[in-house]
Amino acid sequence: MHSTNTSLRITPIPAFTDNYIWVIVLDGLAWVVDPGDATVVEQYLHQHQLSLAGILLTHHHADHTGGALALQTHWRCNVFAPDSSHPAYQTLDCHRVVEGETLTLQTHTLTAQVIALPGHTLDHIAFYLNAQHLFCGDVLFGGGCGRLFEGTPAQMFASLARIKQLPVDTLIYPAHEYTAHNLAFASMVEPDNQALQMRIVDTQQRRTAQQATLPTILALELATNPFLRCETLMHTPQHLSDTSLAVFTSLRQARNQF
Repeated sequence: MHSTNTSLRITPIPAFTDNYIWVIVLDGLAWVVDPGDATVVEQYLHQHQLSLAGILLTHHHADHTGGALALQTHWRCNVFAPDSSHPAYQTLDCHRVVEGETLTLQTHTLTAQVIALPGHTLDHIAFYLNAQHLFCGDVLFGGGCGRLFEGTPAQMFASLARIKQLPVDTLIYPAHEYTAHNLAFASMVEPDNQALQMRIVDTQQRRTAQQATLPTILALELATNPFLRCETLMHTPQHLSDTSLAVFTSLRQARNQF
């Protein structure tokens, strides 16, 4: 769990095999990000005596949207979704949001900037909460990045570049617990990266204790995530003739097979 002040709490609800549905709680009201499963969200709200104020959707995949309709029907809550015609949004009463919008979620104490991050899907967005917390769906993971289901390598590379421009103390809330496997791949790419080796030990300890490895922090990703380190990897022997985009493209193809 991470807190930025006495009243804001952000907690992961595990869902399916490795999803996290992030719950943002402020003054007794909850917002959920990418609720693929309504049941686990309802259980959490009941257990903690919370009301659901709204839902934030980063992209259309069913493991991120599947519980939204049931939750909205029950709570009559707001839903913020990408400005896309995808069928996943058609049954919802959505506020369609676009790049650069700033949403006032709860008076002036909870705001979110919308950042377009195409690559994993073409409609993918992130919500940058209170200029500190980035809910990035399936774009950036602990030690890795999302697969390219709809976008191009250039689109995903540009989306990751957007994230790299945020303050290094930005907390990042991916939607899957993929960190350990991603770091095993990263260690193959950069076996001499000492920060990476330290992170692997920490991740193993957390997973052994059945703790989440997330949220992560941008500074840690910049030091250990190969998909954010393409400019550095350009100077390694195997990539000397490559552009940073070519490095990214080859890394993503290799990770698909890992």
